[in-house]
Amino acid sequence: MANYSPLRLSICHGRLLDPANGIDCVTDLHLADGRVLAVGATPAEFQPERVIDASGLIVCPGLIDLCARLREPGHEHKATIASETRAAAASGITTLCCPPDTHPVLDTPAVAQLVQQLAKRAGYARVLPAGAMTQGLAGNKITEMAALKRAGCPVLSQAQQPVRNAQVQRRALEYAATFGLTVFLHPCDPDLCEGGCVHEGRVSTRLGLPGIPEAAETVAIARDLALAEQTGARIHFRGLSTARGVAMLTEARQRGVRASGDVNIHQLFLTEEAVATFDANCHLIPPLRTAADRAALRHAVATGDLSAICSDHQPHDADAKLAPFPETAPGISALETLLPLALRLVELGEVELLPLLARLTSGPADILGRTLGQLTLGAPADVCLFDPAEVWTPTAATLISRGHHSPFLGLELRGRVIGTILGGRVVFEQPRLKSLSNLQQ
Repeated sequence: MANYSPLRLSICHGRLLDPANGIDCVTDLHLADGRVLAVGATPAEFQPERVIDASGLIVCPGLIDLCARLREPGHEHKATIASETRAAAASGITTLCCPPDTHPVLDTPAVAQLVQQLAKRAGYARVLPAGAMTQGLAGNKITEMAALKRAGCPVLSQAQQPVRNAQVQRRALEYAATFGLTVFLHPCDPDLCEGGCVHEGRVSTRLGLPGIPEAAETVAIARDLALAEQTGARIHFRGLSTARGVAMLTEARQRGVRASGDVNIHQLFLTEEAVATFDANCHLIPPLRTAADRAALRHAVATGDLSAICSDHQPHDADAKLAPFPETAPGISALETLLPLALRLVELGEVELLPLLARLTSGPADILGRTLGQLTLGAPADVCLFDPAEVWTPTAATLISRGHHSPFLGLELRGRVIGTILGGRVVFEQPRLKSLSNLQQ
């Protein structure tokens, strides 16, 4: 896959949507040398090697996912970088950010470089590793952040491992700020969430399941916002799940705190009621919250108070969801349902299409500090082509990811990726795209 050069491509007659530049019109896109060459008329003397007829399709920047576990190194029995980046390509995702809770932990340049080398060898998607904030994610000693940055880590993270010591957290943020690194934070107080597996509320009480209160999120947010304000560090809250948490973030941003946040796509559709049947596919961390929380999260996506939507992809082996609910592994396979679920928000009238795509492209790119997620001239030629009208139903048999657990299997979805281009290379295409023009062998 990675052994051939970028093509000279013309993508014609598609509806081009580029949120970063405010473009929404039917026009042509031209790619050369792995970069965006032109939008609109074909440049003089440009001879494309392939012309794609995108009539009826939406053409947008390749999607960017800020949190997808690829399971390699260390958990290859669940999935590999090759298998999951292949699923990403089929989902229109050209850039993935993987958390550092690999084995070994992604806390050294060697592990960071290994992840990127494996992704490059597979050739399906760009993988940007999040470097560990503390050694071994133990929350005690700060990592060599400058070395991790040089090794290709654009951000730092503790994954879902807490830093209990506020002094260590403060020093880590100060150190990160020195090197201009954004810190991804999982807002969950470890003591308040300990032992919990669902939202603490009416449903957890009825089912007799240990709950995780809203305060587990808001207490952690309060501490981290205070430390960010003290240190001047740039922080990003990964996977916000409560209305109160979003309100705290918005208020802090208005005060000038350098903070942002995202939401996992399933939080925009499912609520605590989904666990009423003890469906282990709804065992998620953070847990599914209330309908009021879901409404607030949707509103924050529409207004831009939450600047990114993530898959929070966590592929598991077949046995991971077979135990009693509290003992099952949290997380679901989510790459291949990210875009169609997001498009459902447009169908529901919750958000317009262009700002929605911004939460999947330019918004995440800004958080990563990379010139991605846009079709500006000279930008990387990462492109997603999808049919907004195609109806399809994901099943365990049709998922490309090695993880087959999802509460959305069997649900009729609208909107399907037809082709994905990474750096000018066609890394995924449906047969209907292949039949439109000659394909380089």
